[in-house]
Amino acid sequence: MQIKKKKTYLPKVEDLAKNRKWYLIDAKGKVLGRLASRIALILRGKNKPDFTPHFLCGSGVIIINAGQIKVTGRKMDNKLYQKYTGYPSGRKVIPLKELLQKNPAKIIYYAVRGMLPKNKLSRQILSKLLKVYAGPEHKHQAQKPIEVSI
Repeated sequence: MQIKKKKTYLPKVEDLAKNRKWYLIDAKGKVLGRLASRIALILRGKNKPDFTPHFLCGSGVIIINAGQIKVTGRKMDNKLYQKYTGYPSGRKVIPLKELLQKNPAKIIYYAVRGMLPKNKLSRQILSKLLKVYAGPEHKHQAQKPIEVSI
């Protein structure tokens, strides 16, 4: 008796790019962490049946009203974003409240970046598929985004 070997289906990269959808998410009044986890899921493509971990198979996400997100607890006062310039005494620290006034789109960007894997693919995902805007206007009408409520 011959045993039939099963083959794993791998989608073609061209097909994934052709079938890519764009979603529009309004962040007004949404909790930061819950919103970021849903966005990361869509960006990776884990909500699709043809998910492949080593391909760029996710959908694009456009986020509007990033300046009107909510955070729970005392994070508005206590949460800090920090980076290091590489020079002695080059540590830069900015609190969440200050960053929300200065550049609210960065808050969602940093939250989503933290929920993606730390590799080359995640950097491609963030640059190609994630678009964040502080206000209600965006310039991606040509992608015909599908409005999603989270």
